Amino acid sequence: MGKSDLGIIGLGVMGRNLGLNFLDHGYKISGYDRDSSKVQALKEESHGLSPSFDRLEEFVNSLQSPRKILLFVPAGKAVDLVIDELLPFLQEGDILIDGGNSFFQDTERRQKQLEEKKIFFIGMGTSGGESGARHGPSLMVGGPIEPYELLKPMLEAISAKADGEACVDYMGKGSAGHYVKMVHNGIEYGIMELIGECFDLAHRVLKWDEKKIADLFEQWSKEELSGYLVEITVTILRKKDDRSEDLLLNRVLDVAKQLGTGAWTSEEALRLQVPTPTIDAAVLMRNLSARIEERKAFKALFNGIEPIPILDEPQLDSIADELKKALFLGMIATYAQGFSLLREASKHYEYGIALEKVAKVWRGGCIIRSVFLEKIRRAFSQNPQLLNLFLDPDISQEIKARNLVFSLRKLCGLAINSGLPFYAFLSSLSYFDSFRCGKLPANLIQLQRDYFGSHTYERIDVEGIFHTLWE
Repeated sequence: MGKSDLGIIGLGVMGRNLGLNFLDHGYKISGYDRDSSKVQALKEESHGLSPSFDRLEEFVNSLQSPRKILLFVPAGKAVDLVIDELLPFLQEGDILIDGGNSFFQDTERRQKQLEEKKIFFIGMGTSGGESGARHGPSLMVGGPIEPYELLKPMLEAISAKADGEACVDYMGKGSAGHYVKMVHNGIEYGIMELIGECFDLAHRVLKWDEKKIADLFEQWSKEELSGYLVEITVTILRKKDDRSEDLLLNRVLDVAKQLGTGAWTSEEALRLQVPTPTIDAAVLMRNLSARIEERKAFKALFNGIEPIPILDEPQLDSIADELKKALFLGMIATYAQGFSLLREASKHYEYGIALEKVAKVWRGGCIIRSVFLEKIRRAFSQNPQLLNLFLDPDISQEIKARNLVFSLRKLCGLAINSGLPFYAFLSSLSYFDSFRCGKLPANLIQLQRDYFGSHTYERIDVEGIFHTLWE
């Protein structure tokens, strides 16, 4: 039958579904997993078309040369262990592709380690979950360009398509692929938190039931808010619990767990001094949600949500539109923060990331896909050096013409007066206001630093570095 075009190590949900996707597009796939049940599952689901192994040497020998091996194992030490086990069976020119959520600095280290052995290592961000893996993911590839050119036809075949274009591209040198995926996940955190806070205000302050809110989100999903996360929220809000007569949402603990990629984004943004407050807020709110005992104690001591005056129907309809606009602007702010981080990281790490390409591959297959990404793509196509999405002429004109800032400010005020946590929305508003206002109180902070630490300061009227003898 001939040797396989690609090998996949790790036949869990993602690895197995990607393998079936490759098979659908005419590629022969070999699979490997230590778990014999997963090996058997791929054999059965592929109807015997995919040779699968639980012995590593047999797996490697089943592949065409140069061997192209896709790793789908948990990020961290597991990746290093698999590489160490593979090395005795590899040859110069073989290609390893890490398709998991590895930390970008680990990817850099592995690339240098394998480069010494003349083995290519690709860090490939993969987004879309189980369904995306099976039917078309978004793929962000980083590393040496030579092996990418060999992989490109295969990856384009299995990737999602948006407007006829494959949602895969070369992001840049080194760990660019995994860095872009990390920022994707940070944006994902931010948008999810915004949607959650939007629901919370509608439900607990405006007193709308889940059906009304689901209907609103469904309408919004056909307009400027069209995107995967808004669409699945409609389904979630309508899902019945199979163990009770209640909605599933009302039976789920309000603790949001995390795997760490959002926190990595915030940590990187702090390190590179790029403001990403909406993403940071989303990470912090997940942390806060886990502190259940403290939350209970606060509620008992300080009471809960404050009631607001009852609004008539025209007012409620108006607020629904304001809420949509506020959510839209919050999402714009989240994308803007993520792309600003990518812009700075590309310079700092010399990745050579083209932000237009990032927007292109995110338009389909991935978790943060949305119709707005086409506007982002166009913005960076027209001006690759754009400092911030808010400064794009078309985006800024839409914000002003639709008075989106007024809507966000109004909803933030409503949440504050009701005592409702609205951290991501407030962070988005402060992000915008901090850039817009023209002057910040950092001059006072400069002098405070000079007072207690002799850290010096700069003046607006004379060039140079100054220090004042305060005492």
